Parts: sequence; C-alpha cells; structure tokens
Amino acid sequence: MALEYVCPAPNTKQKQFFLERHKYVGYGGARGGGKSWAVRRKAALMCFAYPGIRIGIFRRTYPELKANHIDPLITELGGCARYIKSERVFNVVGGSTIKLAYADCEADLSRFQGQEYDIFFIDEATQIPEEWWNKLKACVRGVNSFPKRIYITCNPGGIGHAWVKRLFITRAYRDKENPDDYAFIQALPSDNKALMEASPEYIAQLESLPAKLRAAWLYGSWDIFEGQFFEEFIDDPSHYEDRRWTHVIEPFEIPEYWRIYRSFDWGYAKPFSCDWWAVDGDGRAYLILQYYGCSGEPNEGLKLDAYKVFAEVRRIEREHRWLKDKNVSGIADPAIWGKQTGEAIIEAADKCGVYFSKGDNTRIPGWMQVHYRLAFDEDGRSMIYFFNTCKHAIRTLPTLQYSQTIPEDLDSDGEDHFADSMRYFCMSRPINPIVSATKTERVLDPLLSEPFNKRYKNYDFL
Repeated sequence: MALEYVCPAPNTKQKQFFLERHKYVGYGGARGGGKSWAVRRKAALMCFAYPGIRIGIFRRTYPELKANHIDPLITELGGCARYIKSERVFNVVGGSTIKLAYADCEADLSRFQGQEYDIFFIDEATQIPEEWWNKLKACVRGVNSFPKRIYITCNPGGIGHAWVKRLFITRAYRDKENPDDYAFIQALPSDNKALMEASPEYIAQLESLPAKLRAAWLYGSWDIFEGQFFEEFIDDPSHYEDRRWTHVIEPFEIPEYWRIYRSFDWGYAKPFSCDWWAVDGDGRAYLILQYYGCSGEPNEGLKLDAYKVFAEVRRIEREHRWLKDKNVSGIADPAIWGKQTGEAIIEAADKCGVYFSKGDNTRIPGWMQVHYRLAFDEDGRSMIYFFNTCKHAIRTLPTLQYSQTIPEDLDSDGEDHFADSMRYFCMSRPINPIVSATKTERVLDPLLSEPFNKRYKNYDFL
C-alpha cells in the first residue's frame, strides 16, 4: 500500500502561507496565529512536492525547537519519514530532508557554515538579532532546480522587532534589498480556529492586557512599545468620578491574619529597594512599607555596605507594628547569591537575621505578572495597591519606559529598582489575567467549512 501524507485543513491565513512563493515570506504578527503548525505542514508538503529538497527549520532554543517542531513532526510525519535523533534530521520518503536547528548564542552560528538549504524556516524570528538573520539567510543556496526561499514567523516585540518591522511591515529597504522579494501575511489569534476551539478563553486573556501589549499580541500592531511601560498605573484618581479606579490608597491597619512578604533588589551606586507587602484572603497585595536607598538624586544610591542595609531591615521588622512578631517571607534577586569578589550579598543578610528565597527573575513573564496585578476588573478593583506613604514606588513607576532593544521589556536605564523588587514579589505569587466570557464569545468566528484535505501529490501550488 502506497504511503500518502494528508494535511488537515488549514485556516484562511495558513492557506495563504502555503500558497506564498516570494523569496522572503513573513507570517504572523500576533500571538496564537497557528504559526508553528503552518511551518511544520508547509515543510512536509514541500518535501513531498519536491523529492530530494533540503529543508531547515530554526528556532532560537532547543527546548522550543523540540516542543514546537521535533516532537510534533515525529507524530505528524508518521511512517513517511525516519527521524535520526543524533543529527536532528528527518529523512523523508522520496529523498527529502528536514533538518532541525537552533542557536543558544552567536558562537553556535558557526555550525551553519557550509550548510546549504533550499527552503529555510525561522520560527519566531523576532527572537534573533539582524546579524543572525543575515548569516542564516546565506545558507539558502544550491545549484539545483528547487525553489530557494526563507519563511519567517514573528510577533511584535523581541530583540528582532526592528529589522522584521523594517523588512516586512514598513518595507523600508536598503541598497541591494529588492522590495519584490518580500511578502507578509498577517495572522491573528481569531484566525486560528483550532486554538479557539481548544482554548476559547485565550482571546479574553489577551484582551485583559494593557493597551500596548494588547495591540501587539492580540491585533498584531507593530507601532507600539514606546512611552510609559506601566500605562495602567493610576496614582491620581481625581479625573474619575468613581474613586475606586486608583492604585494609590490611604494606609490602614493590617489585619493580624494577613501574610507579610518582603521583596528586595540590591543596589550600591544605584538605589536598593526593600519592600513589604501584605496579602489579604483573596490574594490581593498591598505595598505597605518601603525602605529605599536613594541619595535624593534620581537613580543615585546611598553606597551603603550590605551589613548596614540589612541591619536596618532587621530593625524595621523588629520595631514596626505591622511587621514585628510576624513571620515575614523574603524574596530577592538571585544575583545577590553570586560571589564576584569576596562575600556574597546574601551572606550579609543571613548574618543580620534577614532571610530570603531566590526570586524568579525572568523578565518578560515577570512583567506580565505585574501587568496582570495592575489591571482593573469591571468593578474598578485591582489585585495590587500602594499605600501613599511609599513615595519612591509611586514616584518611579510612572517614569519607566519601554526598552528600545527588546521592545516587550522595560528600559533598565531607568530607575527600575522598585519595579524589579515588585516583579520578584509578583512572580512568587503568580495570578491569572482577568477573563471576561462576554469578550471571548464576541470575537469567535464560525469555523471554516472549506474542505482542504488533499494528498501531497495534489499540492501543485508549492
């Protein structure tokens, strides 16, 4: 019995991706658009349409490569291909190959010297800098009759945001870049019918994000990531008739049963930030107290040694009525466990009786947790509040800007020390974004009814 490869029905945007024949093709623009699925299926279809063709699929890290491509392809190709694990290659019936590749750092790109591909896919291209793009596209060559193309998938944001936007969105080409070589297909989460069926709440989760992130991740806007990073932060509710819409509140006495947490970001020449949070029975957090090491000039530290800092932290916790006799849980930047020269910062904390657990300092997921907490529900309530006595937190949050190199990140040149401390705390108690069922129902479209299951030999448009 002859083997055949059957491709499940693509959605409208995936079908456009399958049909696209430009030399450089961009696909995506928003989260959840079904990009990895389209890459795998397009690669397989090209293998069967052009026996002997050499195809590469690139992802930034091996775990992403394995989860998004290697493992699914083993299942999807079935008996039509043999996977050689040591080489990360699928040998496809008919003589075609699919090579799976990644690069943890720039030095890893040396592995691509001398390699030749006819078709090359770069999944999540905004995760790589433009220099990597130029080196990887040089691998697409060969003296044969096969098509020579590069397909990229992408979302706004990431270190490659600028070059992807320039080539595929604004189309601002340089010398020797031919505009006729480039095409872009915009895909939104609502285009991905499989995702909408499996996770109908996904759209509502994206809709709960701050306006700029929502514009990028839900609607695929590339003209964002500039200006105020915490745009949802409201410190002055005077322009609202309903005063509930604010994050800054008057202090109140903390109930005895509330848990107290301490978060910490170290600084010497720059400010340090030690922050105490009270958490109520609903998981809502309140910044109740702050010890901030600032000289009085913006972003300038006190240059205190660690022992003096932690001795003062210990004194505050022994004497303050909200903290004394409390079992305070501490979370800090893992960097203070490092020993660059001499004693680690954490050793000074331990000797002063101030104890910390290592915080999770991953940046983008951490900032998302901060955004989730700052969001308001339909009743004007947030999951995080700030006592108006915590002046440095209230002062610095509105000044922080988006990064110009990693647009989803915060610009670390700003006075971000309290923000980092808050991020460690939020990552220690992660929450889900606010989800509105009515919003989810509103954006769902009927499933595509067009039948698109075909044998590979009928894919004559590849």
